[in-house]
Amino acid sequence: MTRRNILVAFLLSFAICSFAMTDQQVVDFIKQQAAAGKTEQEIGKMLLARGVTPAQAQRIKQKYQNEIEAETSGSGSKTSNSRLRNSANSTQNQNANQMQNQRQGQTQNQKQGQMQNQMQLQGQMQNQMQLGQMQYPYMGEQSPYIEYDYEMEEEDQNERTIFGHNVFSSRGLTFEPSENLATPQNYVLGPGDEVIIDIWGANEDHIREFISPEGSIMIDQIGPVYLNGLNINQANSHVKNTFAKKYAGMSDEETDIQVTLGQVRTIQVDILGEVATPGTYRLSPFSTVFNGLYNAGGINDIGTLRNIQVLRNGKMIAGVDVYDYLFEGKSEGNIRLQEGDVIIVPPYEQLVNVEGNVKRPMYYEIKPNETVQDLLKYAGGFTGEAYSDVLILSRQAGTQNELYNIQSGEFDTYRLKDGDLLTIGTILDRYTNRVEVQGAVFRPGMYAISSNMQTIGQLISTAEGLTEDAYRGRALLYREGPELQLQVMAVDLNNILNGTEPDIALRPNDMLVISSIQELESKGALTINGQVLDPGSYPYAENTTVEDLIIQAGGLLEGASTARVDIARRIIDPTSMQPTQQLAEIFSVSIENGLGVRNGQNFELKPYDVVTVRTSPGYEEQAFVTIKGETLFQGEFALQKRNERLTDIIKRAGGILEDAYIRGAHLERRLTEDEAQARKEALKFAMANSGENQNDSIDVSKIDLGTVYNVGIDLEKALANPGSTFDLVLQDGDMLFIPQQQSTVKISGDVMFPNTVVYEEGKKLKHYINQAGGYGQRAKKNKAFIVYMNGTVAQAKRNTPIEPGCQIIVPTKPENGGVDWSKVLSLTTSVGSLATMAATIYSIFK
Repeated sequence: MTRRNILVAFLLSFAICSFAMTDQQVVDFIKQQAAAGKTEQEIGKMLLARGVTPAQAQRIKQKYQNEIEAETSGSGSKTSNSRLRNSANSTQNQNANQMQNQRQGQTQNQKQGQMQNQMQLQGQMQNQMQLGQMQYPYMGEQSPYIEYDYEMEEEDQNERTIFGHNVFSSRGLTFEPSENLATPQNYVLGPGDEVIIDIWGANEDHIREFISPEGSIMIDQIGPVYLNGLNINQANSHVKNTFAKKYAGMSDEETDIQVTLGQVRTIQVDILGEVATPGTYRLSPFSTVFNGLYNAGGINDIGTLRNIQVLRNGKMIAGVDVYDYLFEGKSEGNIRLQEGDVIIVPPYEQLVNVEGNVKRPMYYEIKPNETVQDLLKYAGGFTGEAYSDVLILSRQAGTQNELYNIQSGEFDTYRLKDGDLLTIGTILDRYTNRVEVQGAVFRPGMYAISSNMQTIGQLISTAEGLTEDAYRGRALLYREGPELQLQVMAVDLNNILNGTEPDIALRPNDMLVISSIQELESKGALTINGQVLDPGSYPYAENTTVEDLIIQAGGLLEGASTARVDIARRIIDPTSMQPTQQLAEIFSVSIENGLGVRNGQNFELKPYDVVTVRTSPGYEEQAFVTIKGETLFQGEFALQKRNERLTDIIKRAGGILEDAYIRGAHLERRLTEDEAQARKEALKFAMANSGENQNDSIDVSKIDLGTVYNVGIDLEKALANPGSTFDLVLQDGDMLFIPQQQSTVKISGDVMFPNTVVYEEGKKLKHYINQAGGYGQRAKKNKAFIVYMNGTVAQAKRNTPIEPGCQIIVPTKPENGGVDWSKVLSLTTSVGSLATMAATIYSIFK
């Protein structure tokens, strides 16, 4: 065991504590230490010392991440559009009532107050959305009318989807009335409307007045002029006649007058029945039936879209069929509302379901006189794979259901009833005239049996003939038997195409397979390994030479040997009756300037040949060693020859300086791939035989076993005996460190006070232990050891020499048996993983 591993294992053995922290204590501890400015690594080490395992930290991290995701996506998604709309309508109703009750001079203040209320409501909604308490159910969706994207909210996905029911509840369609249009001539004036009277000609004047609750406006020198209930045309005539009393030129048409509408009032409309939020609403006087339905949150699950009623003064003045608007763009029933109008949405009369191969399978509301043809029109018609000759209708009949077959000729006469289920099937995946040709033809594929293509010869001609490599002696014709069982027939294409045999008639679903000569003859592949740019397998081609394959592989590398290239060839003897002891034929060739020479000239490869380009014995890459510390020159030095030793490289570095501590020199050597793998295998074996629970075992691949190890050297003896066994042979990657003179000794482990003290020549072990306060209560005195600076380790006995720079380590007696090295090694990776998870948990709470 190297010096570093001994120190890590020993020090970590003191860090193992028997505490157990709950998940909440871990979270509170991470918050506290992060607020105190601790780093991630420091928090990880502290958690490890308190008995927290990486598995516990991972569980806490996952727990709080799941909770945050649930908070941000769970509660907010269930807030409905109607709740938002109710809040907005409530605010609008309050503002409208205030406008109605205020005087004419306060109109501008009322508008500002309404805008402030709406902005305050919008701010509250945005704050709630940021807190994850409210979300728009249709945030980001497109108009369900334009795209026919009739998706329900998440909690309604398992319920039935009724066509058109979300048109008035989708944010994609607002149905806002336009207030920038010219005033309609049939607009009926009422209290709250602003009337603008313009007079020009012989007399000029401009008057703006609001109609009072009594229905009149006040004109100077004239008095009250009653306009309530008049449309714009009537009001214009009435005002003109009235103003003739004030302006003499009015009757002689020397003075003109025009009445227009300024600011408009709000009207009160009752929306009742099967809507999301029935009640009384204040709307713009330009609002239509659709505007009212939108403000009421749309139609609920049992409301009708086909028979919406509009009542005025107790009489029905319009019936609205929303399907006329959605399918044909007709809006005759979408009339403009007036003060006191009532919109009633009754329950639907008939609801049917269509499923299967139509473009919009869902529920549709139908009228009593509508037929299957009407339902198919609403559903967008058949899809391409629909079987349209016969449809299956399921209908309730008393306590049971009955099925009906509806022929295509009955579509326009067969009437539907409430609860019907219409199913459209799929056409059969079969062909009545399909044949197929595969393999060695120029145009393989499926073809139709027709009047000019009924035989195998005609099929090959239609596929533009056989390819050059087609095997004509035997083709296979697959066809269906009387009971649809698969049958195969051998066909001689040569005889059929030459006319020596009668052509074979094709049947539906026949498949002709024509093989190529290459398919029947295995060509194998060529393989090249070794010192080429791109080693691997390449397709075989006739007359391929070694040089050709090397070129395909990108050429030779600089270390490739051209004096010898080996080819291994398979033993193939199809007529043999006895096994052979020979496994392969081996050929060796030489190449020069990319061409074969001597026995390599014109050497052709065969299928499955394996070519190996070896490394030239005269090729060596540079190898370097590093010297640090007390030499005249430091840094990397290239090895000049094999078996170059310590004394050789020190001589090339200019020798050792006077202040060097030669006995403390040590050498670090790089692990080879084989040595690193041996370490992992040894660790796996130790863990497999440690008796640990397999679920608690650590992943060996995640343990950092290091890339270098210490080699104990005695540089003093090596310099005194060059070329001896003390004079170590160097390897590529070695690092020699020669320290300065040392004057301290370090005492650590189970002593009363681990310390670093001054080295005193001649003093023994006991002296230095006393310098650290003596042994601890659980110290293993007979197992103490000394790690010298040169990398060697010795058991600490009474007369064991103490040298400058060494470290005396006193192990601790374990509480429960011996040291479990697999647990010690796992601690080396636990610190890092706990630090990472601690940082993640803290960032979650931030």
